[in-house]
Amino acid sequence: MQKIFSSKSGWFFLLIGLILVNILASFWPLRFDLTSENRYTLSKPVKKMLGNIHDEVRIDIYLQGNLKSGLRKLKNSTEALLQEFNDYAHGNIKYRFVDPVAGGDDSARMKILDSLSRMGIQPMTQVAQAKKGEEQSQRIVIPAAMVKYKDRVFPVDLLKGVQRSREGQPPEQLYVNAETLLEYKFANAIDKLVKDTLPAVGYLMGNGEPLDFRVYGLIQHLRENYRFGMVQLDSIPVIPNRLNALIMVKPSLKFSDDEKLKLDQYVMHGGSLICMIDNLYAEPDSLQMSREVIAYDRGLNLDDLLFHYGVRINQDLVEDMQNASINLIVGSQGGKPQFQLLPWPYYPLLDGSTFNPISKNLDPVFSRFANSIDTVKAAGIEKTILLQSSPNARTISTPAMITLESTKTAGDPKEFNRSDIPVAVLLEGKFSSLYANRISPGMKDSLDRFYQQPFLRKGEKTARVIVCADADVAMNELSERGPLPLGFNKDINYTFANMDFLENCLDYCVNPSGILEARSKDFTLRLLDPEKTEDDKTFWQFVNIVCPLLVIFLCGVIFQFIRKRKYSVR
Repeated sequence: MQKIFSSKSGWFFLLIGLILVNILASFWPLRFDLTSENRYTLSKPVKKMLGNIHDEVRIDIYLQGNLKSGLRKLKNSTEALLQEFNDYAHGNIKYRFVDPVAGGDDSARMKILDSLSRMGIQPMTQVAQAKKGEEQSQRIVIPAAMVKYKDRVFPVDLLKGVQRSREGQPPEQLYVNAETLLEYKFANAIDKLVKDTLPAVGYLMGNGEPLDFRVYGLIQHLRENYRFGMVQLDSIPVIPNRLNALIMVKPSLKFSDDEKLKLDQYVMHGGSLICMIDNLYAEPDSLQMSREVIAYDRGLNLDDLLFHYGVRINQDLVEDMQNASINLIVGSQGGKPQFQLLPWPYYPLLDGSTFNPISKNLDPVFSRFANSIDTVKAAGIEKTILLQSSPNARTISTPAMITLESTKTAGDPKEFNRSDIPVAVLLEGKFSSLYANRISPGMKDSLDRFYQQPFLRKGEKTARVIVCADADVAMNELSERGPLPLGFNKDINYTFANMDFLENCLDYCVNPSGILEARSKDFTLRLLDPEKTEDDKTFWQFVNIVCPLLVIFLCGVIFQFIRKRKYSVR
């Protein structure tokens, strides 16, 4: 080693070696992720997707300017992630940080903000810390990005659907949770833009399913992101196998055996079925008009099919102390009605389970008059809870009278003693047919010959069935200006993660082993103990300031000592 550093040729070869290492590193990036949660390691499906990009993807990130620590850390994490994306995409990911509202007048800024709002991106107001004697300043921050590929654009809201900080957690936890979803959000946006062929998704019709403003948000999402079409169950012989997924939203009419057979065989042939079901009649509109309503069974005749697949929707209602308030008239003043937000346990805010990427790291989902679900034995079928109640919930049997007068008396917390009541369940596996021993020879012959589709007693492919015992999860409200965003509660002016949940369900069904896997990551916020930090502040200041100076001084002394011994005249 000493010979290398003492010769000119040694330094030359060392320099050449360093240059070669840097050149090789530019072609084959290598880094080691030593975090316990693999924070800095991309999932395999994401790497594969990035490796297949052959045209330029441009990304504008709106996190620019003087940001608070949480957003600044989110910006740094975004930059590091996109740099790694670019490495795996062979340099086809071009990104920049911009402030879209900087430098313009108020009118221009309002136009930009309105345009972003129509795309589902909501700005936030950042209040700057003021010095003594100065006024606080406010600044609009847009925690979002715009992904562009050829002539297509996909917006990415960095905070949308992110699990909010819970009680007892620091506010910074929100941005840590946002970091957790960065990989998935950007990968999902790029994947949707670069795909040549979109998956096919059908919307089931024929049994009273709504097709009005109530499903505006869902239908719009399906039209923008999938090959979308209506499936009229009562008028088609079989459900086409080319459909990657079929979604059923709030049926209100009884299903015949013939219609259930079509659904059954679609699942047997490997189709994915998403069922958003209101098993009971209990409508918020009726409650607002009469201030009371009786919740009773709709008689959909789907119980035997779902039970055979592995779930049972119970004849009950979930009440939860974690709920969305309801705006009610509580009196009048000066001839004007006085409104007040009151807790409404029939509007539970459902938590996502951590056992599946569909619901992991998900903000609460808003529901209305939800039923509980039990899982039952079904050979070869894996069951995963997706949505569930809080630890402080209960169920009431139906038929039951629901009245707004119950808001005047707060429920006894001791009565809300059930925890994690399932409301949405994922079923996966090779299902067996409900009609394996029921189908008539004539119907089987019709399926085999006339409809050119063989009757299957057992599924040959893995299929997925998602059952949610509340159709209102997939439905939006209406305002004077038109349909509101899916999950938006106008009483409390907040958007819950309903759309994110539905998007994840659809993505999982059409591409179960895809980039949705990136949602499974866990980021841990490791904060310092404030009290211990204050107590040890002086010591660590000494270590960080004085110790480096002492090391430099000692190195200088040692160097001088060696130099004197080496070059002194004897």
